[in-house]
Amino acid sequence: MRIEHDLLGPCEVPADAYFGIHTVRARENFHLTGQPIHKELVAALVVIKKAAALTNLSIGALAPDKGEAIIAACDEILAGALSNQFVVDCLQGGAGTSANMNVNEVIANRAIERLGGQKGDYRLIHPLDHVNLHQSTNDVFPTAVRIAAIRLLKPVTESFANLQSALQEQEEAFSRIIKAGRTQLQDAVPVTLGQEFGAWAQAISRDRWRLYKAEERLRQVNIGGTAVGTGLNAPRAYIFTMIEKLRDLTGISLARTDYMMDPTQNCDVFVEVSGLLKTAAVNLSKIANDLRLLSSGPYTGLGEITLPGVQAGSSIMPGKVNPVIPEAVNQVAFQIIANDTAITLAAMSGQLELNAFLPVIAKNLFEELDLLRHALPLFSKRCIAGITANEQTCREHLENSTVMLTALTAIIGYDKGTEAALILKETGKPIRDIILEKNWMTVSELDAVLKPERLTSPSMDKKH
Repeated sequence: MRIEHDLLGPCEVPADAYFGIHTVRARENFHLTGQPIHKELVAALVVIKKAAALTNLSIGALAPDKGEAIIAACDEILAGALSNQFVVDCLQGGAGTSANMNVNEVIANRAIERLGGQKGDYRLIHPLDHVNLHQSTNDVFPTAVRIAAIRLLKPVTESFANLQSALQEQEEAFSRIIKAGRTQLQDAVPVTLGQEFGAWAQAISRDRWRLYKAEERLRQVNIGGTAVGTGLNAPRAYIFTMIEKLRDLTGISLARTDYMMDPTQNCDVFVEVSGLLKTAAVNLSKIANDLRLLSSGPYTGLGEITLPGVQAGSSIMPGKVNPVIPEAVNQVAFQIIANDTAITLAAMSGQLELNAFLPVIAKNLFEELDLLRHALPLFSKRCIAGITANEQTCREHLENSTVMLTALTAIIGYDKGTEAALILKETGKPIRDIILEKNWMTVSELDAVLKPERLTSPSMDKKH
């Protein structure tokens, strides 16, 4: 063990640890979830420290040997080294101070080693005086959360595009299968199975576009604002150079906000992004519910489609295959909606110049993005792409219900349609047979009315 000191006195730190006293105290205080800070958040914090070292070197605020050692340590960590040293819980008091200090200490101790010193010898490289120079947790942590969120958002947006394509492929494949459309779970009008998939694709298209645009909201950062956004203790040259370095290192079009006190205390941007993720989750859950309903049975339910069988469904019921992929997507959606509530509560609970609850916002936002990143490819590849249509079942449902009458009413009139519905109810005879027996229409006239092309409105002719 080695002994380190802080405001509260001495503390033992494992001799081989790259973290220091602040991390040890945080780990003792905040054993809450058992989950460390997200790896993308660690990477974002480290890239900020590298940008700060480059900036401080360029303005002459950091000695070359110290700055170069810090930069080299950051590069090692960004390449995957020392990943087991970031140990503070993702939920923590202090508005992210524990996470910031964990990163400062690991970088400092690795930089100390590079200069030939021993871990804990902060005379060489100090976590605060050198690694955290011209920074505060209050500008570093919000900036890091935004960078991490943008990086996690990109693959999610791409996965939504893939899901949209998968739905559109099925829309095309099922475009000529006519079936019963339902409103309020009651027989309604003829539609094509493809049209149902097309409507889902449209919803996912909107989600894709919303999330693509959401990145713009996250690009405005308060780095350089230090404690509460005033820029106290940060030279003007540092403030302007820092954002340029950070843009270069991240490859993200970050912009220094015009009013740095705003993102230091206000977290509405995270509520907005989470709200868009919740909206997407709602659409995903609706689609999953519809798929479970359309595939229900298969012998005693609707059974109009068959979902890919990915695992046996029961330990007691032979032959049962459950819609487990849609069920998993439903559960992801439920969790995202719950996370969004936590983010909303945390954002509204900030006080005056700082929101102390950004760690729980980050934890829940990153979890939402991770859930979608895993669920969307699963949904696309192991469910949507493998769906098959039960065309005969669709036809039987159509012809043995009043659904056809809605399409025929314009020709035979509402009263004859009602008469046919009553005959169906009394005899169970298919509507098609009733119409032909009554000589209200010929076979060719009946077939012409029920062509898929007739069920397509002009607005649906265009490919989307």
